[in-house]
Amino acid sequence: MANNLTRIWDTDPDAAPKERTSFTDDTVGRFRSGRLVLVNGKETPESLNEWRVTTGDPVVADRIAEMLGGEPESWETDKEDNLQILTRSPSVQIVIEPDGVDASFKMFMPGAGLTHHCDGFEFLSPEEDKGKSCKCPSLMAERKFEAQKMRGPKPSIDITFRLADAMELGIWRFNSGSWSLVNELPKLFKELDKYPGQQIRASLTIKNVTYVPSKGPRAGQTVSYNVPDIRIFGAYEAAVPLADAA
Repeated sequence: MANNLTRIWDTDPDAAPKERTSFTDDTVGRFRSGRLVLVNGKETPESLNEWRVTTGDPVVADRIAEMLGGEPESWETDKEDNLQILTRSPSVQIVIEPDGVDASFKMFMPGAGLTHHCDGFEFLSPEEDKGKSCKCPSLMAERKFEAQKMRGPKPSIDITFRLADAMELGIWRFNSGSWSLVNELPKLFKELDKYPGQQIRASLTIKNVTYVPSKGPRAGQTVSYNVPDIRIFGAYEAAVPLADAA
């Protein structure tokens, strides 16, 4: 006896489930500039020199490995992006989505989740506190000190983008808590404001910064750290080839 369910969509074929062959409008994963590693039995943050990409889809993972190097592998997480690729690429060419850069200050507490969300002046959430003064320090150095002591929020900068060489692959996210990137935000938003409502071509790079401080406890010592670097090239439709723009 035939299974009548095989004909359930005959009267409404447009509503029938379709095989997913494109991820164009899906958020398919994240670009990350670090990871947690075990050091003496304790999870410790490790900064990476090349992008680490996480996704939950094996097809997407294989494509990233093909484009940026590395091999897909599983990693322990309770999120959906349970595959990671430790790429060999410190820089990628991207297309930032319209209004694809969001910046705020957030503080998360164990067991309590998001406990502080503001723009540096006023609360952005929860709804009952939205618009009220967040009472954060006015000086950035003081904000950083409070955040280090877990008494105040730290930056949360979100970038939503596509890969310039694989637009059809879907939408990616990068989140950064870098105070150095906060310093670059006025310049970045000024560039983005030139192209309202448009997709924007850019590069997203893990940049190494090295210097020798003349004062403080590390005076005379070489200090090296990585920061995310974003370079804007222009509107996607009107952009020159990125190789020429670099």
